[in-house]
Amino acid sequence: MAVHDFKSQRLFVEFALGQDKSFEASREQANYLLNVLRMQDGDKILVFNGVDGEWLAEIEAKGRKKCAIFCISQTREQPKPLPLIYCFAPLKQGRLDYMVQKAVEMGAGVLQPVITQYTQARQIKHNKLYANMIEAVEQCGILTLPEIREPVDLHELPKALGEDAHLIFCDEEANQKSATESFKSVAPLKPALLIGPEGGFSDDERSFLYTQENITALGLGPRILRADTAAVAALAIIQANIGDWYQD
Repeated sequence: MAVHDFKSQRLFVEFALGQDKSFEASREQANYLLNVLRMQDGDKILVFNGVDGEWLAEIEAKGRKKCAIFCISQTREQPKPLPLIYCFAPLKQGRLDYMVQKAVEMGAGVLQPVITQYTQARQIKHNKLYANMIEAVEQCGILTLPEIREPVDLHELPKALGEDAHLIFCDEEANQKSATESFKSVAPLKPALLIGPEGGFSDDERSFLYTQENITALGLGPRILRADTAAVAALAIIQANIGDWYQD
């Protein structure tokens, strides 16, 4: 595995990046760099935009409210989008913030809200979802921004995922067999994880899911986990068995 610089300050920007390119930092980012981090003229920072890879850049301070950023050299090329699709029933905002951040940190390449019978919050604040995603990618060395999709009803989810996806849904009533055994049929397809709401899936929803093709029910042990805890546990299991943690 290549060794990268995960200690330097990283900043997501919405500008094209390349050799000798420069741009003015936004007002919010300039304040963050100059007044919160107390960076000085000539200090170095890593910048990325989700398209052009990661670049070492230099800050040119213009007082305490403005600064320009100059690209010096590329430190990492842009990787391919992450294949893991994370499907979730939206929670109340505090729990949702945590869940989205952890899903992105764990390698989700797509965020797919799903409306179920017991979904607590049916209105998605996309700007809040986006802000949490950006915070996670900045902190964790991620270069590819996950795709944020529009919410779909649970009964429309298999169609929305497409035939090349294998849906893994967490079910407290699933047989507690090993993840390795559960995932034998998933490997050729794109994995998609579904986490239900705090109230779980209704009987109708569970019956519907079990009738679908390319679907696996995953148990998460003898305890009932909160939805945000279940998300982290399930993502870790998937990444360790068939995701980018796994090495044959």
